[in-house]
Amino acid sequence: MPRITAPTVAEHRAAQQRALLDAARTLLAKTGEAPSMAEVAALAGLARPSAYQYYKSRTDLLNALVLDVFPRWARRVEDAMAAEEQPADRILAYVLTNIALVAEGEHAVGSALAAVAPSEELDAQSNRMHQQLLDPLVSTLEEMGAADAASTAALINAIVHTGTRLLEAGIPHEQVRARVYELLGPYVQAHGGHPKH
Repeated sequence: MPRITAPTVAEHRAAQQRALLDAARTLLAKTGEAPSMAEVAALAGLARPSAYQYYKSRTDLLNALVLDVFPRWARRVEDAMAAEEQPADRILAYVLTNIALVAEGEHAVGSALAAVAPSEELDAQSNRMHQQLLDPLVSTLEEMGAADAASTAALINAIVHTGTRLLEAGIPHEQVRARVYELLGPYVQAHGGHPKH
């Protein structure tokens, strides 16, 4: 039985699961391929058989990683939006935070997960995540009195998707940010926001 390194068995278990998830995420971001349980266990500092005490299979681990990555992304976007007092500034926070997460490699993990573990369940989770991300943007636009908040949110989200493609094509993050300010800055200012570079 592995040595307990936390005050309680539950805390030890949570710490080991966190280590395995972080290791899987690191390997996935680096290679774009699903790592083996042996690779994940080694990076997490566990013996391969120990990893199976926490996740039954590589698929089980990848599904757990999906459930871990998506909510953290949504929480970061929601926190950035909530930090802005003016509704219009929340729109810029939405776009810039999503683009920052892509620049930090989070999107690569999500894309790699979709590529290495394609499934209806993953597709459904991905669609739910994207809708969950759009909800606060739509709510903000409704608060601002947008005539068709859903369509406007889709247009704003297109900037996120284009920014993602630019980053993935090797355009530096600062250049992408500058284009976002160039496009969205006037809209934000026209609606009472104060875009900060």
